[in-house]
Amino acid sequence: QVQVRESGGGLVQAGGSLRLSCAAADVTFSRYNVGWFRQAPGKGRQFVAAVSGSGESTFYGESVKGRFTIALDTAKNIVNLQMNNLKPEDTAVYYCAAHRSIAKVTSATALDSWGQGTQVTVVQ
Repeated sequence: QVQVRESGGGLVQAGGSLRLSCAAADVTFSRYNVGWFRQAPGKGRQFVAAVSGSGESTFYGESVKGRFTIALDTAKNIVNLQMNNLKPEDTAVYYCAAHRSIAKVTSATALDSWGQGTQVTVVQ
């Protein structure tokens, strides 16, 4: 499985914004599909968003549609997740994953290996 590194998490007030980044040192993201997932304390992992290797197709979980935007930056070989209008229920550890199969990065149960993730905490 592709080794990735997440960054950009932090503490933010409700209504605020954060941008998460997913980087991979050994692969070119344009050849992979990349997805973001999150896991809140005591809850299962949840699909957040995904982008195809071409960058042309994007997918979003229902709870983040209209607030989050995923984008592939081919020049920097990173995938960003712009999160706007954050809510306390967005609080979670966020993980990214890369795979040749789009199905693997749009399902929270399709993968079994994860990185350290990055913590996002939204307070009122």
